[in-house]
Amino acid sequence: MHPIDDALEHQYNNQMLVPDHANIAARWQKDSSVFRTRAESTFDLKYGPAGRHRLDVFHATNPRGTVVFIHGGYWRARDKADFSFVAAPFVEAGLSVATINYRLCPDVRVADVVDDCRCALVWLLANGAQQKLPVKRIALTGNSAGGHLVAMLFATDWSARGVDATVIVGGAAMSGVFDLTPLLHCSMNVDLRLTSEAAARAVSPAYLQPQVAAPLYLCVGADESEAFRQQTRLLHNAWPANCPQVDEVAGCNHFTIVNHFAQTNSGAFQFIDGLFS
Repeated sequence: MHPIDDALEHQYNNQMLVPDHANIAARWQKDSSVFRTRAESTFDLKYGPAGRHRLDVFHATNPRGTVVFIHGGYWRARDKADFSFVAAPFVEAGLSVATINYRLCPDVRVADVVDDCRCALVWLLANGAQQKLPVKRIALTGNSAGGHLVAMLFATDWSARGVDATVIVGGAAMSGVFDLTPLLHCSMNVDLRLTSEAAARAVSPAYLQPQVAAPLYLCVGADESEAFRQQTRLLHNAWPANCPQVDEVAGCNHFTIVNHFAQTNSGAFQFIDGLFS
């Protein structure tokens, strides 16, 4: 275990930085529960053998495409059901939505979480049509750890998995961690089990080359720590062709950026919606 750096711990400990985080998450769960009772949906489709190899699908009427959402939680917490509310405005706008669960650290390592998300996307492309999902045009979205996982999917050699990457028309990564090396010196690494700088870099999109030639919208809350704002700028600088701009959203912190995404007037929503115009 690497020694804890108190300054980095402060920058990356979002629960400490946002004292109201539990109430925000409780509202996510409440709004998600309400939406799940009224949505045309299919829950807990199996994309792999593990208990958390599951995804939910929310169906739009005459859908124009499919939005995939990957939840955050520092790769070690949260559940797809907590974020069902994110699907509501997209379904209303004519886009079906798939939300993914994945195995959590410390039961697995971050690289395994990445592989889970890859497997989920391969499964969706192979089986989505049976679930009445349009799989010829897909956008990848996620917050926090989910933002990192979206970027890792953009850095995946899909041809090696028999996937035509042109079906990925774009994505949005909100408040992601794109360089995991600082987390070597934070308390969450007890669960993440990153053993070395090389191991952290191997799962850091900022040190990888994008393999998907689609645009990736980057946003972060203006009220987030300097470290998180810098993380987003880092990927913008590393992937200028994919990520031409960064949107620092006024009035948003690491948690409320998700609520912002689920508003039809947000830049992130309009970007994703526009991919299917």
